[in-house]
Amino acid sequence: MRDLLLRNARIVELGTGPSVDTPLDVRVQDGTVAEVGLHLDRPAGLEEYDAAGRWLIPGLWDQHVHLGQWTVSSQRLDLAPTWSPEEATALVAERLLEVPGEPIIGWGHRLSRWHRDPTVAELDEVAPDTPVILISGDGHHAWLNTTALIALALPVRDKVVFEREWFAAYGRLVTLVGNDGTSPAAYERTMEAAAAMGVTGIVDFEFSGDHHDWAERFHEGANLLRVRTATYADGLDAVISAGLRTGDMLPDCDERITMGPLKIISDGSLNTRTAWCCEPYADGSGSGEPNQTDEELHDLLKVAVGNGLEVATHAIGDAAVHSALLAYEATGAAGSIEHAQLIRREDVRRLAELGIRASVQPAHLLDDRDATERVWADRADRSFALRWMLDEGVTLAFGSDAPVSPLDPWLAMAAAVHRSGDQRDPWHPEQALTPRETLAASVDDQGTVRPGSRGDLVLLDSDPVDTAGSSLEKADRLRDMHVHATWVAGQLVYAEL
Repeated sequence: MRDLLLRNARIVELGTGPSVDTPLDVRVQDGTVAEVGLHLDRPAGLEEYDAAGRWLIPGLWDQHVHLGQWTVSSQRLDLAPTWSPEEATALVAERLLEVPGEPIIGWGHRLSRWHRDPTVAELDEVAPDTPVILISGDGHHAWLNTTALIALALPVRDKVVFEREWFAAYGRLVTLVGNDGTSPAAYERTMEAAAAMGVTGIVDFEFSGDHHDWAERFHEGANLLRVRTATYADGLDAVISAGLRTGDMLPDCDERITMGPLKIISDGSLNTRTAWCCEPYADGSGSGEPNQTDEELHDLLKVAVGNGLEVATHAIGDAAVHSALLAYEATGAAGSIEHAQLIRREDVRRLAELGIRASVQPAHLLDDRDATERVWADRADRSFALRWMLDEGVTLAFGSDAPVSPLDPWLAMAAAVHRSGDQRDPWHPEQALTPRETLAASVDDQGTVRPGSRGDLVLLDSDPVDTAGSSLEKADRLRDMHVHATWVAGQLVYAEL
């Protein structure tokens, strides 16, 4: 933690109060904002920066990241542009020529865009001896060849590996590709890139590893940002044995690295048609299903409550959201619904009544718009129901789900404002938010910079809550936002000073 004096900054109002255009000074002491005012005195030896009239906001947070996967994503074969299994296997064949004999990890394809399901046999045909693992863009399934299935100790089959079986196998990837892609130095580079976008904190939902791994990363330099690290059910006993509660500093770290929530994946995804819905999908593929019985879900929440852990429950379908909220209400658990992609109005109200956060990734609506219109067309008006949530008093917490979407808070904010990523008109614009509302949902509930705020600050070259123009123009300004400097606990972590 550092002390600093930032002069001549326009403080962006994130509440209901009027904006103040007069540049003010901000003094940070021991990592916390101590004073805000005109012409503050500078204590001897205090670092001073001139904001030159730029706009000051609290540090941005990404509330849903798979940090290890995002860190290695740049090294993976990009399958996002593919529209068929044939296109994917052609890319695999090309990569085999470029790096013969090396295992191939791909990322980004979506079954909802393909005309049929792929088979292991056709992947074996192009890669009979080299392990190939192609992970879907939502992370909920993987298409492997036989060599990779055997290498990851998975039963041989001719179909893709879905959800719980894949989540369990993901941690074994290191046996094929090593861990260079997730070394402390690689994590540090990822943090540097995030800080350059104004990100000062993340919630890490990585599937593999546990809280012990962060001590090594922290001492090897991966300590620029705040991190709340989650645990899954298979790591819960270790967390409880260590006496860790949500908000506790992790052993051998400092206050930047803390224990996060228990993560529960209660249903699947839209892409795999496994999100659990109240009504069947329009394509006749059923209505999805839960990953736990009501009793199993309640038991997990009871354990979390009894051991001081918040709960983050993945729930994409409206039936999954409803079931999760009943469990929160019955057990008194606190925390969040992750995604809340499809929701009924009465459950929006229940979210507000229970004080459960809606941790939403607005950029997903850009990817899922067409799939939603195919299989949820009769309920698309309550998909990514951001306006409903805000109007009912739900606390919104935005994130990316990186690498499913890029770790880019400005992209997420732009999606929430304009609800379109191409030339089409906004998708259900009645659910759109204002730039000010999206920014408020991106700062970890810190609100306007004031005495007592964390000393996590971001200096911008333009006004992020400018209301001029159409929703497209507002979104374009957000996507193009230029970060001038970022501080975490008063420590400068990125600057163009």
